Amino acid sequence: MNSKMGWVSVVLLAFMLIWSGNVQADEEEVPVGTWVEEIIVTEEESASAALTQIEVGELDLYPYTISDPELYDQILETEELRYEQSFGSYNEITFNPAGPEFEGTGELNPFAVPAIREAINWLVDREYIVDEIFGGLAAERVLPLNTVFPDHARHIVKARELEAYYSYDPARAEEQITEEMEELGANMVDGTWHYNGDPVELIFIIRSEDERLEIGDYIATELEDIGFAVDRQYMTAAEASPIWMAGDPHAGEWHLYTGGWISTVVSRDQAGNFDFFFTPRGMAQPLYMAYDPVPEFDELSDRLARRDFSTMEEREEMMERALELALETSKRVMLVDESSVAPMAENINVAADIAGGVHGSYMWAYTLRDEVEKDASIDMAMPSIIPDPWNPTDGSNWIYDMMLIRGTSSRPTMFDPFTGLHWDQLIEKAEVTIKDGLPVERTLDWVELDFAEEIEVPEDAWIGWDPEEQVFSDVGTEHPDGLTANRKVTVYYPEGFQDEHVWHDGSTFDLADMILPLILAYDRAKEDSPVFDEAQVPGYETFIEHFRGVRIVSEDPIVFEYYSDTFYLDAEWNAYTAAWSLFPWYDQGIGAWHTLGLGLEVEAAEQAAHSASKADALGVEWLSMIGGPSLDYLEEHLEKALDDDFIPYEPTLGQFIDEEDAADRWGNLQEWYDDKEHFWVGNGPFYLRDVHPVEGVVEMARNEDFLDDADRWVHFEDPPIADISIDGPHLVEAGEEAVFDAHITFADEPYAVEEMDTVAILIFDADGELVESREVDAVEDGLWRAELPEEVTEELPTGGAQIEFVATPMLVAIPTIEDREFVIYR
Repeated sequence: MNSKMGWVSVVLLAFMLIWSGNVQADEEEVPVGTWVEEIIVTEEESASAALTQIEVGELDLYPYTISDPELYDQILETEELRYEQSFGSYNEITFNPAGPEFEGTGELNPFAVPAIREAINWLVDREYIVDEIFGGLAAERVLPLNTVFPDHARHIVKARELEAYYSYDPARAEEQITEEMEELGANMVDGTWHYNGDPVELIFIIRSEDERLEIGDYIATELEDIGFAVDRQYMTAAEASPIWMAGDPHAGEWHLYTGGWISTVVSRDQAGNFDFFFTPRGMAQPLYMAYDPVPEFDELSDRLARRDFSTMEEREEMMERALELALETSKRVMLVDESSVAPMAENINVAADIAGGVHGSYMWAYTLRDEVEKDASIDMAMPSIIPDPWNPTDGSNWIYDMMLIRGTSSRPTMFDPFTGLHWDQLIEKAEVTIKDGLPVERTLDWVELDFAEEIEVPEDAWIGWDPEEQVFSDVGTEHPDGLTANRKVTVYYPEGFQDEHVWHDGSTFDLADMILPLILAYDRAKEDSPVFDEAQVPGYETFIEHFRGVRIVSEDPIVFEYYSDTFYLDAEWNAYTAAWSLFPWYDQGIGAWHTLGLGLEVEAAEQAAHSASKADALGVEWLSMIGGPSLDYLEEHLEKALDDDFIPYEPTLGQFIDEEDAADRWGNLQEWYDDKEHFWVGNGPFYLRDVHPVEGVVEMARNEDFLDDADRWVHFEDPPIADISIDGPHLVEAGEEAVFDAHITFADEPYAVEEMDTVAILIFDADGELVESREVDAVEDGLWRAELPEEVTEELPTGGAQIEFVATPMLVAIPTIEDREFVIYR
C-alpha cells in the first residue's frame, strides 16, 4: 500500500515548531530534561481526600484516573482544580480457571467451566454499572477491544452483533449456569448451590480503592441471587496481587477478582489482546500458566499476535472469529470503558495520553511543569505505592509503579499521546521495508517505507543462542538454504550516542546494554541455562516463530538491521518494535547490563527470581531492585563482581566490554548503592533518589545529564477529539428518502474535511439488526451528510430505527460515535 505521509505530518511538525518556539520565547532559560526539580510521591487511597489536599495546596497532582461522578462535579466546581481526561481505563471480572476442583482444598470452582464464565456476560447489567456506579462516566464494554480505539470501529458490525447477543439477560444466565452446575454434580438445596454436601462458596477478591468496590458488591449480589454463597474479600492492590496474580491458582484461595486495566497509549492495532488476556503467553505469572485455551482460539490468538495475515480482509475474518471465541470461553468478562479524569492544581500542566491519562503517559515526566514556579518541587499522590517488587524483566505491572518507572527511563521512540504513533526520541531515523502486498502505511517522515518482492536475511545475522557456550548462532549456520522475512527495519542512532548517553550512576551506555535483551529473550527459556524460567517458554515460542534475525551493521554510530515475519499496520510501529527489541527496555522497565547482571547472578544462585511464577515455584523472594531482602543478595554479588570485574555472558558481551569498562561499571554501581541504597539505575529525565516501600514514599529528582531540553514535547496539549450533533427527521415514511446531517466540530469550530479520515454510518432496525453500513461524504468543513435512499427506508420495518455516525479524525486516533433515533411509519 502507498504511504499516506503528507499534510498530516507537515501540520504536526509545524505545530511542534511553533509551540516549541513560543515556549522558548517566553522562558529565559529552558532546563535540561525536566521543568521541575523533584517529585515527592506518597500514597493516598482516597481520591476524595486527594482533591481536598490539592485544593488546600498540600498536593499538586493526583494522576490516578477518577470516574466518580460526584468527584468529577467537585473538580468542575473548584477554581483551584483542573483536570486531564482520558479514555483508556477499563474494568472486568477475572476468573480463576483452575479445577473444577481446587487441588489445595478439594472445593468446587464453577469458573473452571467455560459455559459458566460465558453466562456471567448475561448475568451482569452493564447499563446499571454505567449509570448507577459511574454516573455516566463510562461506556458499556463487552469485547476485549476498547470501545474508543480504531479496531472497535473497524469491526463495528461484528461488535454490534456480539454486544446485542451478550446483552443483559439474567434468566438466560441462570438457565445456563444451572445446567452446567448440575453437570458438575452440584445440586440446589434451599436456594443455595451445594457440592459434596457443602455450600458452594465463591471467594471474591474485591478491590477497595475505587469504583470496583461497588462493582464487586453488585456482582456478588447477582451471584447470591442465583444460589451462590459469596465470601467478599475487600483488598487493596498490594493485598490482592500476591493472591490473584502471583499466587498458585490451584490452591483455591480465590474464584474471581475485580480486574482493572489501563491502555497507557492509543492502541492502533489490538490484534494482540487475545494472546495477552487469554493465553499463557500473556504474562509470566502463575494465573496465566493456568490458561489452556481451546486449540482454535490458541492458534488464532498466536497468529494475530504475530500478525500472521496477508490482507486486511484476512485479518478481519481472524479478528471476528477470535472475538466470538473470547466470549464463548470468557476467562475475563469485560464490563465498562471509563471516561476518567486526573485532577491537578490549576497551575500544573502535563501532557496526558488520551488513552492512558497522566499516569499512563510516556510523556508525563518530560512535560510536567508548574506554570508559576520555576524548578518547582511537585507533591504527587497515588492510591498505592510499590504494591509489587521492581525489576526490569518481570517486576511490577501496576500502573502506580509503571508511571514512576517510565519517569526514570528514556527509549528509542516516543508514543504520540493523541494518535498512538511513534516519534523519534533517541534514534535518528529508521528505514522500513515490507514484503509486497502486506497492508502497511506511513504517516510521519522520520520513517522511510518501501516494499520489496523478497526480503533476504543476511547469513551473518544472529538468529539462535547456545546457553552453554553463551554465543549466538547465525542464519548461515541455522538456515544454510537461506531465509526470508516479511519485514526488515534498519535503525540508525546519531553519531556519538554512546558517549553522550549516560546511565544514572554515571556509566556510559554501550552496545552490551542493547544486546543483553536479545540474549535474555533466548536464555531464560532454555533448560540448559542457569536462569531458566518455565514461565518464559510460551512467550519464547511465539518469539521464535516470527523472529528472523538481527545484524549489527555499525558500532559507532550504532546501526542495526532487524528481520521478522511479524509486521504492524503502521510503518512507525514497525520501526518502534524493531528499535525497542535491541534496547534495554524490558517488559517492566529499564535495565543496564550491570544491574541486570547482578539480578541474574542472584537468580542463578536461587536466592530470588525475576518472575513471580519462578519465585513461587522455588519458594524464594520475588526479586526487587529497590527494597527488601533482595538488596542483600544483590549487594553480595556486587562485591564479587567488583573483585572479578565480572561480565555476564562474557563469550558474547565480552566482545563489547573490556575489563576496564566492567571495573568502571561496578565501581559506579557501588557508589550509587552506597548513596541511594537501591539498585534501580535508569537513563531517563528523573532518577530514583530515595524509596521507602514500607512507608509508601518515593522521591524522584531531575537528571542533570539528560540529553534533551525540557521543551521537546511541550506541544502536546488538547487532543482534537470530534464532537457530533445530528440533524434529521424524527418520522420517516417507508419508501421515501431521508437525509441526516452530522455537524462535526472541535472546540466549537467546524472540523476540517482534510483532517478527517472517515465518517461512516450504521443503520439499525427496531430489533437492533444492522440494515446498512457505509462511509458518507462531506458537504463542507464540519458537515457530513447521510442520504438514506428509498429502498433502504422501505426495507426498514415499521417502528423505531437508529442511525449511528462514526467519525475517525486523522490527528487523534479515538473515533467519535453518536446516534439518533427515528420512527418508520407506513
